[in-house]
Amino acid sequence: MALDTIRVGVVGAGANTRGRHIPGLLAIEGVEVVSVCNRSLDSSERVAAHFGIPRVYRHWWELVAADDSDAIVVGTWPNLHARVTLAALAAGKHVLCEARMARDLAEARAMLEASRARPRLVAQVVPSPLTLGVDRTIKRLLREGFPGELLAIEVSEKGAFLDREAPLHWRQDADISGKNIMGMGIWYEAIMRWVGEATRVVAVGRTVIRMRRDAETGELRAVGVPDHLDVVAEMACGAQAHFGLSRLSGLAPGPEVALYGSDGTLQIRKGRLFGAQRGDDRLEAVPVPASEAGGWRVEEEFVAAIRGEEPVRLTTFEDGVKYMAFTEAVHRSLVERCEVALSSLV
Repeated sequence: MALDTIRVGVVGAGANTRGRHIPGLLAIEGVEVVSVCNRSLDSSERVAAHFGIPRVYRHWWELVAADDSDAIVVGTWPNLHARVTLAALAAGKHVLCEARMARDLAEARAMLEASRARPRLVAQVVPSPLTLGVDRTIKRLLREGFPGELLAIEVSEKGAFLDREAPLHWRQDADISGKNIMGMGIWYEAIMRWVGEATRVVAVGRTVIRMRRDAETGELRAVGVPDHLDVVAEMACGAQAHFGLSRLSGLAPGPEVALYGSDGTLQIRKGRLFGAQRGDDRLEAVPVPASEAGGWRVEEEFVAAIRGEEPVRLTTFEDGVKYMAFTEAVHRSLVERCEVALSSLV
């Protein structure tokens, strides 16, 4: 049933939440952002003052349990995604959860199970944004056979020199980020939109600086996430995919994705689409028709789904579990030094 006014509470107000989610929600008629809880009371109060949010909560569980909201935006680091989502669904509230969906596959599956137990509630994951503008055109060109038989997929996210003195980033802390590694899940989610899932993976990774200083405590802590990673994946569509991600490759080109086929190539670079076919001597920009042009409409889609106007397309909890299965398989391959079939993840 549609709600006259949708009241939203925000747990975690980082850069993406402040830059996109809160402004996006406030721009929609009939939506109110009524509460916020960030990592500290001071930061919560600053966010509330900036956006005119009337209530600040000291603890996230108080915000979720309060009867002043109908939906919860989970903008925290991944270590709280499952806990806040499960509490919100149990409280009868819709959920928009920041990517990555969870720390690991078990948490993601628990979130999906809880959402399926409450089918009237909307459960959405913030989608991978890097290819939104060209996704529909890529899918059309693949359907039309532009590249011919798809043979290989290359993902490259590189370009930084090693910084030996940088403090530990939360993305390098396995307790916070879990099994997520750099931008791997972001790119895999995009590829799933075009060609479907992987069936098996093998991965090799490296962590050069194994201890970094915690900026808050000053203590040295273990770096639990690789800073250089290569993944080779067998895709269900028949192609072989290679993911090369690194914080150690100064001045390397990227980020970019290339789809190599028997008769053509498609490349996505900085959100733009390029292509060439057999006989061409270079890649040229591929026009994206206005009817296919996509963009960021996450908050709009979330609210429309709550109002029963459209389903969640980007990104469902089912899709989130799929990319977390890929993440889990990569992690297992790194730890066990073996090839891992995604079907083995039980």
